Amino acid sequence: MLAIKTMNDQELIKLIEKLKNTMVSVSTGGQRIQDANFEYKKTYGEVDIELRNCRLKNPNPYPDLWEWYGRWSSGDLPSYQSRRQFLAEMFNSILQELRNRVAGKQPSILQEPTGWPRVDRTIGEIRNRLSSATTEEQYQAIGLLCRDALISLAQCVYDPKKHPNMDDTQPSKTDAKRMLENYISSTLAGSSNEASRKHTKAAYDLANDLQHRRTANFRQAALCTEATSSIINVIAIISGRRDPE
Repeated sequence: MLAIKTMNDQELIKLIEKLKNTMVSVSTGGQRIQDANFEYKKTYGEVDIELRNCRLKNPNPYPDLWEWYGRWSSGDLPSYQSRRQFLAEMFNSILQELRNRVAGKQPSILQEPTGWPRVDRTIGEIRNRLSSATTEEQYQAIGLLCRDALISLAQCVYDPKKHPNMDDTQPSKTDAKRMLENYISSTLAGSSNEASRKHTKAAYDLANDLQHRRTANFRQAALCTEATSSIINVIAIISGRRDPE
């Protein structure tokens, strides 16, 4: 039986941000692990229990800062910026969900995580950046993130053994368009699914066009975000990830 909820969502947000800030600090030349670990482990335990009480998944797999040290020193997070980015992506979804709860917003089924971790992290980061972007470069960066989200999506669902090529070209690992076209054509075969195939292709073409514009503004970035989200939701529906439990 789950324990009774002991704190409100606002308090839980503060504790999660405390964990995140500590993890950033020890991995970017700030606090020493020896000095911060006792308080970190205590806070981690409180957060982990509270998330389970809320039936929410804890995105942080590091209950001890030495375990976090082992992760960031493994070689693929060599810079301070790469560590900050890794943590921002790791905590983004849970913090956004809790903030929506505080604001009284209930996510629709099409806003819930797909269960593809990298896709969910990237689309969460896209929405965060869209809400704060003010310059042309920041809007262009959103287009690049949309491209990354579609590549990750395609890599999650495409299987060359199950989804034969529509032409003579074998898709590369970053050829999201061909991978998704092959997946959709195989999964939504037949004339009755022609409209669904056309919708997905049109959304992809819109996202792709906006990603490659040399100039960018809020409307273009928002359209690119919406088109990318539409493709992700269509594929999530087709794959069964939106089916009621």
